Amino acid sequence: MSGAFSIDQVADLLYREAWLLDQQRWKEWLDLFAPDCRFWVPAWNQDHELVDDPDTGLSFIYYESRGGLEDRVWRAKSGTSVASTPLPRTCHQVTNIRCEEEASGRLRVRSAWNCHIFDLRAKEQHTFFGHYTHLLAADGEKLRIAEKKIVLQNDLITGFIDFYCV
Repeated sequence: MSGAFSIDQVADLLYREAWLLDQQRWKEWLDLFAPDCRFWVPAWNQDHELVDDPDTGLSFIYYESRGGLEDRVWRAKSGTSVASTPLPRTCHQVTNIRCEEEASGRLRVRSAWNCHIFDLRAKEQHTFFGHYTHLLAADGEKLRIAEKKIVLQNDLITGFIDFYCV
């Protein structure tokens, strides 16, 4: 791993990201991402084969930069997103964090996650789970998320899915 950052610092970033989502502290959550970050939830082509290119395959969610995420956050908190009104309660859990250094000096971090969601409008509970792959880059003394790929293992979506559910 990159000499400047420990596994504890990496884990803390992932735990902080999950906590900020659950607390709906959107500005602080967005600040974890680099301006040119990529946020991607690919769909499945087949039972065990993911879409490998967001430009040619289906995605549940795809943003090429933090600007797309900022727009989505604005719609969720402004009440202009019907699916997000009222915003559900969420509880993210992140575990099994593994790091490997890339040739570029960035860190590729793989982890498992689940998110429990309580839809206040429908009075229903949902759980999504899967794997994260974060690509982290040093930004001075801090780590920033340069890319986040979210593999959704249970992709039978009966209600809605949004950035705060994964």
